[in-house]
Amino acid sequence: MADVARLAGVSSQTVSRVSTGHPGVVGSTREQVLAAMKQLGYRPNSAARALKRGEFRTIGVILFTLATTGNSRTVEAIANHAAEEGYAITLIPVASPTQDGLLGAFTRLGELAVDGVIVIMEVHLLDAATVSLPPGAQVVVVDSDAGDRYTVVDTDQADGARQAVRHLLDLGHRTVWHLTGPAGSFASQRRADAWRAILTEAGRPVPELRHGDWSAESGYRAGLELAAEPECTAVFAANDQMALGLLRAFHERGRRVPDGISVVGFDDIPDAASFIPPLTTVHQDFTAVGRLCVRAVLRQIRHEITEPGTTLVPTRLVVRASTAPPPPA
Repeated sequence: MADVARLAGVSSQTVSRVSTGHPGVVGSTREQVLAAMKQLGYRPNSAARALKRGEFRTIGVILFTLATTGNSRTVEAIANHAAEEGYAITLIPVASPTQDGLLGAFTRLGELAVDGVIVIMEVHLLDAATVSLPPGAQVVVVDSDAGDRYTVVDTDQADGARQAVRHLLDLGHRTVWHLTGPAGSFASQRRADAWRAILTEAGRPVPELRHGDWSAESGYRAGLELAAEPECTAVFAANDQMALGLLRAFHERGRRVPDGISVVGFDDIPDAASFIPPLTTVHQDFTAVGRLCVRAVLRQIRHEITEPGTTLVPTRLVVRASTAPPPPA
């Protein structure tokens, strides 16, 4: 740094400000310092700076899978918003959603030096009596039932499901069948609970629940069964991939969508508008979830006042061509 300062004709403090992106440096001076850095091959030592300041400008992200749409898009949003704040992310996948696996991930993050942690917990783990996060850790949790113990950010899963079911009932369908996600998923449980509650409140029959695993293949298998149910005129799938499988099965069995049967998904993935027919679905704002997660963990890192509790990001129904009134009796 001293060599750069001598070559650029400035103080070491000015070089430090330029290297950290401090705004209080005149443009011409900044260019002069950057040119000296380039000429000397100087690169700031982030590790040394972290030790000096006691901060690493890195956020750890713990998750159990990147395979699901929600997780992958949430991680993308977290990475983008962290970068806007001058932070990097360190991703730690956990193969087994257990207490040991979770604590092992925190240990690894401690060794890698992070300022805070975002845990994407889409499975039933944090609500178990034997599971807790390390005391004193700066933690934000995504998609869990840990609202009274930690800062939680989540999509309003229940309201999204309510919008989907009400849409189909308002079209005139007597009831709505549901293809749920994995049993261990919080999102799956909330969507199924809301589906059942809306039908019960409306005094409508509650059909037998069909189970999937988020994949299009599981939607296809369920669709072959539902296609054989003559009373089934409307299906709410817990995600768009399973809805895609339903569309394929109904096509193969001659159940035309939406003239003979209506389908609603959940997520509003980028390809949903290109399905045949274009899919009516519930839009999740993953960008907002990621932004709120980063903001919440940065408040903790900066020792601002924070309270445990859950922030829900609203959903909205996107109506396309896969839903219509039921066929005449």
